[in-house]
Amino acid sequence: MMKLAFQIAYKNLMGAGLRTWLNVAVLSFAFVIIIFFNGLMDGWNRQSRTDSIAWEYGHGHLQNDAYDPYDAFTLQDGHAEIPSKVKNVTPILVQQGNIYPEGRMMSVLLKGIDKEQGTIKIPTEAFTTSTAQFPAIIGNRMAEAAQLKVGDQVLLRWRDKNGTFDASNITIVDIFDTTVASVDSGQIWLPIETLWEMTGLHNHATLAIANSNYEHVPIEGWNFESQAEMLQNLDDIISMKKYSSSILYILLLAIALLAIFDTQVLSIFRRQKEIGTYIALGMTRLQVVRLFTVEGSMYSFLAMIVGCIYGIPLFIFLNAKGIGMPQASQEMGISLADRIYPIFGLQLIVGTILLVTISATIVSYLPARKIAKMNPVLALKGKLQ
Repeated sequence: MMKLAFQIAYKNLMGAGLRTWLNVAVLSFAFVIIIFFNGLMDGWNRQSRTDSIAWEYGHGHLQNDAYDPYDAFTLQDGHAEIPSKVKNVTPILVQQGNIYPEGRMMSVLLKGIDKEQGTIKIPTEAFTTSTAQFPAIIGNRMAEAAQLKVGDQVLLRWRDKNGTFDASNITIVDIFDTTVASVDSGQIWLPIETLWEMTGLHNHATLAIANSNYEHVPIEGWNFESQAEMLQNLDDIISMKKYSSSILYILLLAIALLAIFDTQVLSIFRRQKEIGTYIALGMTRLQVVRLFTVEGSMYSFLAMIVGCIYGIPLFIFLNAKGIGMPQASQEMGISLADRIYPIFGLQLIVGTILLVTISATIVSYLPARKIAKMNPVLALKGKLQ
């Protein structure tokens, strides 16, 4: 019986002509948009998490209790010697300073890091090959803002542990390209031994980045923030973006489902004689309801076929070439690459198929319920009950 229902439903849809294909086109567009936006968010999430871990978070941060990364006033006192028992970490000393490129003054954060570290991707190997007295590396955003290039010297002013100002020229020995603005914008990286000598804060660190072998034990005066905790803000941003973008495809899906609902209502109104004939031939009301429900739900199957025809080549192209992001969006302080490569996973595709199919089936069933209350004699005469 179900096979017969599909056959009849298919013939009726094909007989409806343009009306069917208009409904299918809108529903297929909603189907593709849902997968596209969610794939874009998943791709951004994966890229951002990977880059943030590689460039900044490592496997967590061991921070001095007096240091608050969102409060610049804590930099002066937010450091201390890391206990000798702490292993498998890369110490970072953060201090404030000013540079004067081309006569301009720019406030910067000075970050001292071990030149032989391998915990994060900051290219500290440039320090080992440089003969400059004060070698420094910066990111591409910082280089663009200060108009500096490799080999340039710029005047740097800083304060030591006693609050005394000092100044000297630093040499830019390398410029790195990263998607993580929080290790780039307004920051200058120096060998931590050099920064110790400059400030007099020997063996002090503001924070330490843990590597994969780090095992945390409580340390007085230090607070450990795990990788998962540090990524929570990014996860919250992605979730918020998903919710906001869902408004668009919910509207598209609602328009398509409304069109299917109206089509089903009109179909039942115009085909009362056909319904009466089905019942007169021995079909139960439930079977007739099922027939019209199947007919409505077939819009979703046709929409998936049409969506695959133009959606699959589009998704393959986007997955290979990525989607370019505007330059301004990369200054938001979160990890955002020049190009985002969407991820169209099996779970996303199957979930979208189920959403579209179930929604189309429900809106097809709602008007078809009226058939169960129809008088077959009046239906044969084509009269409303």
